[in-house]
Amino acid sequence: MMIGSLALTSCTDLDETVYKQLPGDGSYELTNDDVQAMYGTIYDRLRDMYNGWEGYQDISEECCDLIMTPFRYETSGWGAQYVSLHKHEFHSTVNHLYRPWFSCYQGITTCNQLLDNEDISSNETSKAELRTYRALFYYVLFDLFRNIPLETTLKVPSDWLPTQEAPAKTFDWIVNELNESKPHLSKDVEFGQINYYGACMILAKMYLNHNAWFPESGDDMSYYKKAYDEVNEIINDGKYTLATDYLNPFRADTQDAEVIFALVYDKKYAGMGTNYYCKWFLSGSQDIFGVTLDAWNGSAGIPQFINSYDPDDSRKTDCWVWGPQKSKKTGEQIYINGKALDYTIDVYAIEKPGAASMQGARLKKYEIVEGDVSVSNDDVPFFRLTDAYFIKAECLLRLGGYNGETEQTAADIVTMIRQRAFKKNPEKAVRTVEQLKGGSCYDYGLREIQGEVSESGELTNVVNTETHEGGSDIILGGLLDDLAWEFVYEHHRRQDLIRFKMTNGCNVFNGKSWFGKSANLNVNDHHLDVFPILKDFLNANPNLKQNEGYN
Repeated sequence: MMIGSLALTSCTDLDETVYKQLPGDGSYELTNDDVQAMYGTIYDRLRDMYNGWEGYQDISEECCDLIMTPFRYETSGWGAQYVSLHKHEFHSTVNHLYRPWFSCYQGITTCNQLLDNEDISSNETSKAELRTYRALFYYVLFDLFRNIPLETTLKVPSDWLPTQEAPAKTFDWIVNELNESKPHLSKDVEFGQINYYGACMILAKMYLNHNAWFPESGDDMSYYKKAYDEVNEIINDGKYTLATDYLNPFRADTQDAEVIFALVYDKKYAGMGTNYYCKWFLSGSQDIFGVTLDAWNGSAGIPQFINSYDPDDSRKTDCWVWGPQKSKKTGEQIYINGKALDYTIDVYAIEKPGAASMQGARLKKYEIVEGDVSVSNDDVPFFRLTDAYFIKAECLLRLGGYNGETEQTAADIVTMIRQRAFKKNPEKAVRTVEQLKGGSCYDYGLREIQGEVSESGELTNVVNTETHEGGSDIILGGLLDDLAWEFVYEHHRRQDLIRFKMTNGCNVFNGKSWFGKSANLNVNDHHLDVFPILKDFLNANPNLKQNEGYN
């Protein structure tokens, strides 16, 4: 009994020593690996910002001339939320305004939280990495909204509400952050990890788009020189190589040497995969790829763009599915509810009535893995070496040559990139300076066939709209075409259309019509170059002001 009582006494003595700091001599310093273990939320927010529901990839492409998500009148209206985005009828309740803003500021908050910790910010490499990730989030926000709050610390009063900074100040701040961080960033290549060359790419994008983002500043050629210098450093250091196969950077679980910075998706370990198959294909299309998951029948290629490809360009069949579809396993025609699955390139309209179920070519650029039961592990090449090469080519064309290199160098670069798409017809890979500086081959003009759908499924009271503007009036239109064929659905197109101008002074984004979208020929109206801020965010913070031109 005595022994037992002693044991019970010792078990109930719960007094503990509470330390205000870790015991030890205080000499331990957090290593870069220790800090990187805290980056989880940053990676998660990058994934969500980009490919979360209605994320950066969608908002950068759906309002442009390559892809669309039409109203699907046979499948309960899937895609209705994309119509105003495609038609450039932007307003403050567009669903796509939520995800990029919300996820970017969550990522920025995480960066600020870690940078506020002196044990972390005293590590120069970790500090540089965090500043670069934060600059990347701000780059996305600046691209979309321009007038944004610039928050760099969480050490603020409890009642703090952010205010917006002038765009010029934010631009300079992003550039300064990256330039100060670069010397401390590693030049080692680690897939999915930001490094010195990732910072070069963000800077190159900032410089390349400066004149388009600040149209009142005119054509300041110095920014193209700066963009050239950034990508030339990447190219000359030789840490990355062009993929021999165009699709290699878009395969599931790829770690292709062309990718400069990747957003890593993994349905098991990252908790988030990509949903490209589901977004694009019609329910019942599983046998095309031998997958088990069902699809939502959403997006489609714009017919004018699909028809712009050279028939011998392998990127057309690499990226797109159209025509009668056969089972991957049996080779037999696929039927859905007794009807042969046959994707047409042509589509009625973006709305009124929209598109029938099988209208529109479907994208397969990102690998659709056989047997997948949910989402795919397609890592996204946010920056790749081909992009660096195209930036160099564009700058040389805009500058008329630079740093001992000529416009012919630009043509040689584009030819080199095209060679992997014309392996069977190498003579078609060649692009001349004249072609790149000439007009676009895109058949611009408003196209749609509107009407009412009868009970039998026939289109009645048809109104066919067809105008032809062509692309001969687009400056560097040939280069713009090559950007489209190379970077379709890689968050490129909106930036490119805003950056490229027509001979009348309008940018292509506003000044051209295409499927379901009319032109705005007011050369002084740039309000559509940025999106409105979501109404919910304005209501949550009275300090925020709506972007000019929006109610």
